[in-house]
Amino acid sequence: MNREEVDRALARLGAERDAVEAALLALQDHPGRRLLEGAALSGRTQERWAVAEQGLGLLWSLFDRYSEALASARAVRARRGRPGSAELAELSELLTGASVTVSGGQLPDAAGRLGAGPARLVERVGLDELMERMNGWYAVVLEVVNAVDAVWSALPARIDLLLAELGRVQMLALSVGVRPGSHPLADDLAGLASELTALRAEVLADPLALWRPSRVPAQRGTAPEAPAPASPTGAVDTTGFDRAGRQLDDVRVELEGLLRLRDESHERLQQVGDLLQRADATLAEARRARGEVLAKIASTEVPAVPGPASALRERIVQAVEFQQTGQWHRLGPLLDTLEDSAAKELARARHSLTEVAQPLAVRAELRGRLEAYKAMAARRGLAEDPVVVERFEKARWLLWSAPCDLRAAAEAVARFQQALRAPERHPGQQDIQDGQGE
Repeated sequence: MNREEVDRALARLGAERDAVEAALLALQDHPGRRLLEGAALSGRTQERWAVAEQGLGLLWSLFDRYSEALASARAVRARRGRPGSAELAELSELLTGASVTVSGGQLPDAAGRLGAGPARLVERVGLDELMERMNGWYAVVLEVVNAVDAVWSALPARIDLLLAELGRVQMLALSVGVRPGSHPLADDLAGLASELTALRAEVLADPLALWRPSRVPAQRGTAPEAPAPASPTGAVDTTGFDRAGRQLDDVRVELEGLLRLRDESHERLQQVGDLLQRADATLAEARRARGEVLAKIASTEVPAVPGPASALRERIVQAVEFQQTGQWHRLGPLLDTLEDSAAKELARARHSLTEVAQPLAVRAELRGRLEAYKAMAARRGLAEDPVVVERFEKARWLLWSAPCDLRAAAEAVARFQQALRAPERHPGQQDIQDGQGE
């Protein structure tokens, strides 16, 4: 090497030495490294930190050898302003040759195996190779501490918050009578508590079990293809945490529904009672109408009126008992069923009334039509016509007699209508269509 090459090499190696020192000091103060040193580790994290911790100690040792070798080269260069051939030869050996002595077995081979090959007490390597191996170990250590720090920054605090929320939900469950062994929601909450506690313990002891790297982790002692990243390349696996959060949300929604039920149960039970009272009143009206139909309508088959829903009332008594004893998780589905059954009971009563009172409705409709045709006769000047009067009286007598023959009455009303339409009874007039089919 000539003098210019030596000076450039010294400047480059000095800059690299300063960069390594800054990186090692930053690594020494890394929060992930400080947490790892005092943690009780297990599993994958324990295995990888055992390697990385060994690499961290080795890094400082190699850095010291590197710094000593660089200092020696600088001392040789400082002897003379214009070094002679002897100094240049010595500097070439120091800067490019295997001039650094390290303890045997401290340097791994390319596959990451410590002490590969025949055992030796000491080993000599060059500065460039030494820098390459330091970069490899630095990548291993940095990847571990970055990943651990990412997991510990992401999960423990969130798990603690979720556990606190779980405690509040459990208190809510107790307030609505949901207790372990008596309701599946309480069992779900107990299972979530166990799951989150186990997840928190796993995060603290083996954070790398929840780390998903985006590339294959660096092997010990192998230099990365690119400079070591300052941030972790991967993602924290929050699948278990997210699933537990969703389950807790689902349970909370159900419990809030029970809480609303507790606040609304009295009003809802009253509404069920009101529906049944209306159904009873409607059935009573249907029975009265049935008696009237039997008394006033001839030759009519009248369906029987059903009795009150006694079984439904027994279930209402059970619902009141659940309400008084705070068994909201049992009251909820029962009350839903009662509301549906009470609505159906009212609909059944109304249908029965409509079916029973149908003959009376037909009679009322015929009476209305008869009165409308009577008014039409007066407008046409036929109120004194003997045929019209005779047919009107016949229809009126049939409709207002008891029992009423609906079939004969309908025929009489139709004959009365026909009398109003007869051409000879209102010559010169067009058939008047209004009122027809009424």
